[in-house]
Amino acid sequence: MINLELLLYAFMALLSISSVIAVYLAIFEKKLVRAVVFSAIQSTLYAILYYLLMAPDIALVYIPVSVGLYPAVILILIRKTEGEEKV
Repeated sequence: MINLELLLYAFMALLSISSVIAVYLAIFEKKLVRAVVFSAIQSTLYAILYYLLMAPDIALVYIPVSVGLYPAVILILIRKTEGEEKV
């Protein structure tokens, strides 16, 4: 029988690996809007990790700021530019 604690640690490891992949995609993405979406995905995964690590108060503050407010401000700034990174 699978231990529930082991399953929780495996899920947290999966979330951590997924967040690293989202950071990688956000860094190397040429289209800035897609980079912001990857950054929001990474922030959501971190918020879930905070909740699983018994810090729900931090997760409740982290979600509106890093998933809502930060991408909204960045998208407003991208709208004022060309929307794609020049190489």
